[in-house]
Amino acid sequence: MSKTVLVSGGSGYIAGFIIQQLLAEGWTVHTTVRSLKREAELRPLLGGTPETLKFFAADLTTDAGWAEAMDGCSHVAHVASPLSNIPPRNEDDLIIPAREGVLRALRFAKAAGVTRFVQTSSVAAIAYGHGKGTHHFTEADWTNVESKDAYAYVKSKTIAERAARDWMATDGSGMEFLSINPAAVLGPVWSKDFSASIEIINQLMSGALPGCPDLGFGIVDVRDLADLHVRALTEPGLDGERFIASGPFLKMKDVAAILRAKMPLEARKVPTRGLPDWLVRLGAKFNPVVKQVVGELGNVRDASAAHALERLGWKTRDPADSIVDCAKSLIQQGVVKV
Repeated sequence: MSKTVLVSGGSGYIAGFIIQQLLAEGWTVHTTVRSLKREAELRPLLGGTPETLKFFAADLTTDAGWAEAMDGCSHVAHVASPLSNIPPRNEDDLIIPAREGVLRALRFAKAAGVTRFVQTSSVAAIAYGHGKGTHHFTEADWTNVESKDAYAYVKSKTIAERAARDWMATDGSGMEFLSINPAAVLGPVWSKDFSASIEIINQLMSGALPGCPDLGFGIVDVRDLADLHVRALTEPGLDGERFIASGPFLKMKDVAAILRAKMPLEARKVPTRGLPDWLVRLGAKFNPVVKQVVGELGNVRDASAAHALERLGWKTRDPADSIVDCAKSLIQQGVVKV
């Protein structure tokens, strides 16, 4: 008997790859989008048939559509969460929809008889508020949302996961819950609508940066992340678990070096020198995006995926492959001109 799963946020980068993998493994997939006008665009990209992939209009901020989307589902992958590449004027514009959205999804999942709920959280809910310098993190760590380095997105992911776990402790009886906490998600893109992580590769490949600032991030391939979600949906005995999804921590200069080595012709605009910290701090006075990350200069936030590797038998590809595949797809989509 086939299983039916709801994947929220079906127009998003991560959700799209999860849907593709679930369909390939024989699941019936329900997915939510803000407007059903997106179905005509998304269906050819995601695959499936009208019987195996069904679209529902539902938004994180209202109840409308969620009961219908959950109907008949045994599992949920709650991927939808508000994103903004530009810092919001009011941090609650991200925090409230993230928190209320997951609580709304949990309530409707419980009412529909869902047996397992997987929340896509983030390393952002783990690795902030621990001071400057080099830090190594596991699933036991939590971000301190009161810290100066916890900007709006970081707060939204942390508060949303905390709220979900608190709700499960009081109201979630009979439903299993776990979270997946990915680092920066890279890999091939299938549209011009992509996340801040992909924008880093776009900026490097387009020559928009005069040099590489002393910033870095862990990397997870979107295809590997989709695989981890499927494992989290199906592996027994995972109630309450938390799984970091990340490969090695790479500085931007490391990413640039990979691009130049693997794609010398296409990556000729990629900067070859570092960007002094003082210049980045100066830019932060005029650019709100730079201001948001200037506190990250020199930091190393290394999050270990050992738990997912050992408990779920998860495997990850070489981050160089993720970086190169991302860059090549940006060229194919016409985002990067070479």
